[in-house]
Amino acid sequence: MARSKPTDTPTPPTKAGKGATGSTKAGATSAKAGKAPKLGKDGKPKVGRWTRMKTQGGQIKQAYTLTYKNDPKLPWVMLIAFVVVAAVVELVAVLFGAPLLFIPIAVLLGLLAALVVFGRRAQGSAYRQVEGQPGAAAWVLEGMRGDWRVSSGVAGTPQMDAVHRVLGRPGIILVAEGSPQRVRPLIAGEKRRIAKVVGDTPIYDITVGDDEGQVPLKKLSSHVMKLPRNLDGAEVNSLGKRMNALGGARMPIPGGPMPGGKQMSVSQRQLRRR
Repeated sequence: MARSKPTDTPTPPTKAGKGATGSTKAGATSAKAGKAPKLGKDGKPKVGRWTRMKTQGGQIKQAYTLTYKNDPKLPWVMLIAFVVVAAVVELVAVLFGAPLLFIPIAVLLGLLAALVVFGRRAQGSAYRQVEGQPGAAAWVLEGMRGDWRVSSGVAGTPQMDAVHRVLGRPGIILVAEGSPQRVRPLIAGEKRRIAKVVGDTPIYDITVGDDEGQVPLKKLSSHVMKLPRNLDGAEVNSLGKRMNALGGARMPIPGGPMPGGKQMSVSQRQLRRR
């Protein structure tokens, strides 16, 4: 008996493979999207150059707006600085017989002069607003450039006199603000407390004020930075661990006055670090 041929047709191939491939691609895309951002040397996510430029531009604009409110002459002083410097450069260019060649240099140097004037007047405006307010010295100390470890309000009085402790390459610096009669015993007590853990490390004391023997607020940061460097980085780190045992603030003192809110922080710190 003859065999009958099978009538069943083969099943056409499905698109499951494509589906699997699609899911694989989707998984790869999601994995790429969830990839951790690159970190910089400081352990924080890297920020693009364009983003940094936009942020800095916003900060400068914010600082200019705040400074202009307290210093209406600011744009005119900046303009005078620009014109004077550019004119001097062009005068030199004329003497050399190449006035057109020096135009870009004149513009750049004029802009630099205007920016320097802006930074100085912005800083001066910030100091004038915070001077005499509780916590002003701590605010200045926390804005200093470099490795300075500031502990605000380690000692104080109900009248808001305060002593701040700074650890750096010079050693230990105690900065007092308030009535000289009230801060003297505070400094003496803090020195005795610190001497128990720092050994022979130099301990300096500075009193902020306008009287004789005191350091004006606007010169505080430069005065601290001019102190002799007695320790290296490893010694500062080792000393910092011992200082941590003493604790930080022991009085309810503000972390630094900000008359203009966050804007004042931008005006005084960001510009000075440029």
